[in-house]
Amino acid sequence: MNSPLTATNADVLAAEEETTANLLLPHTYDIVWSLVIVVIVGLVFYRYVLPKFQAVLDERTAKIEGGIAQAEKAQEEAAEALKEYHQQLAEARADAAKTREEARAEGTAIIAELRTKAQDEASRIVETAHRQIEAERQTAAVSLRTEVGALATELASKIVGESLQDSARQSRVVDRFLDELEAAGDEPRTAQTASAGSSAGKEG
Repeated sequence: MNSPLTATNADVLAAEEETTANLLLPHTYDIVWSLVIVVIVGLVFYRYVLPKFQAVLDERTAKIEGGIAQAEKAQEEAAEALKEYHQQLAEARADAAKTREEARAEGTAIIAELRTKAQDEASRIVETAHRQIEAERQTAAVSLRTEVGALATELASKIVGESLQDSARQSRVVDRFLDELEAAGDEPRTAQTASAGSSAGKEG
């Protein structure tokens, strides 16, 4: 009596499990159509969408590479410009140093030339002054000699008591008188020179 009931219960349980399994798994035609749709979508994506993505990616890659290349080129140009600037700066410094040395040498030459001219001018002025002084001294000596000769002749005439109208005698008297005056003038000068020499010897 229990065996048929047990078999029936087992059949019912098996049928319920099969129904539950069929509910979880799709049917075969669903799987097939799903695969067909996936293949179609994949072909469309690969045919139309992927090339556009690839083109966009290639364009961005080209832009990035171009930007990097331009940046490298700009960096090389900047380095070249900096190198040229340093070279020009070094040349400018060398030119400035050369110009400064030339200006210094030229200034030294000009100073030496001016100093030589000044010395020559001073020598010329001194020589002119000496000549003028010598001419004035000679003029004064001649004038003084004439005046002193007249006075000496007059004085000698009064002392001797005779006239010294003879020119030769008058000349001799004047010369002797002037020689005596010069000798009298040289004695104080000699004494002054000796005194100055002794003073210098004491100071030394």
